[in-house]
Order: sequence, then structure tokens, then C-alpha cells
Amino acid sequence: MAGLLMLLLMPLLTLGWPTELKLFYLTLPVYMLHQYEEWDDDRFRIFINNHLGHGKNLLTHKAGFVINIFGVWGVIAISLYLAFYVNQGYGLIATYLVLVNALVHILAGFVLRSYNPGLITAIVLFMPLGFYTIYRENAHSDDAFQYFGITIAILIHVSIIWHLLRRRKQLTKNFK
Repeated sequence: MAGLLMLLLMPLLTLGWPTELKLFYLTLPVYMLHQYEEWDDDRFRIFINNHLGHGKNLLTHKAGFVINIFGVWGVIAISLYLAFYVNQGYGLIATYLVLVNALVHILAGFVLRSYNPGLITAIVLFMPLGFYTIYRENAHSDDAFQYFGITIAILIHVSIIWHLLRRRKQLTKNFK
């Protein structure tokens, strides 16, 4: 619901901002809507635990909280502050975070040949917002910000995957 509230307040909160900053701002409420699709009824955690953890508690509630609060909300908040106060190009961190996440969901859908929690919002919200934001921001920032944004987004996702694989190894070791 916070995502919907942020969308409703956007015209007031972003009054006078350049379009690109408004698009960067949009990544947070849109990501919150995506998280609702993922986490309502604990769908994403159960999906990960069933598919990657083979029924074991691979993705814990605590890990899900840390990933989403610090790895998503925190990263987006920092990128917004940097974009607003330092250089607009830093907003691309938030943009690439949604795009990399969307690609992970889409790839998982192809590999598993099934829906995964978050896939619909990844396609319907993340892809258009991400590509349009990059299109708009290309005129204002150099390639270094593009590379920096995509590198941060990939590193966040790789660290999540690394955590899950390490935890799976620990759980498998404990059950032998």
C-alpha cells in the first residue's frame, strides 16, 4: 500500500523536478508494487525454497527482509539522493536495479517454463519504466553512469544468488 501512496503523492513530492528525476523516483513505488506480487502470501520465498532449496528453508523471512529493505529500498533511496544532490546519472542505479531484476524473472520463467512471483510486474512495469528512463537519461549522462548503474545492479543480484547457493550448501551439508 505504501507504493500506491507514493504514486498518489508523486505530483506533490516531485513538483519542479526534471522528468528524469521523476522517473528515478518512480522506481521505488513501482518496486513496492512488484514486491507485493512477490511477497503476498509469502509466494516468492516459498517459490525459491521449493525450486532452489528443494523444499528446504533456503530463503528465510529475515533474508527476504534484509534484501528488500536494504538491497532495494535503501539502494534506491541512496541513488535518488545522489541523483538529486550530486549527479543525475546516479539515478541509473535504481533504473538498472529494476531492469536486472526483470531480466532475472523473465529468464527464470523461460528456464522453468512457468510463472514465478514477480514476473508480471517485471514485464508490465519494470521493462517499460527501465527502458524509457534509460532513453530519457542518455541525453544527460555519460556512459560511466550507465556502466556504474548496471554494475551495482548486477552485484546486488549476484550477492543474493551467492547467499542462496551458500545457504543451500549449508543446509545440504547439515542434512547429510
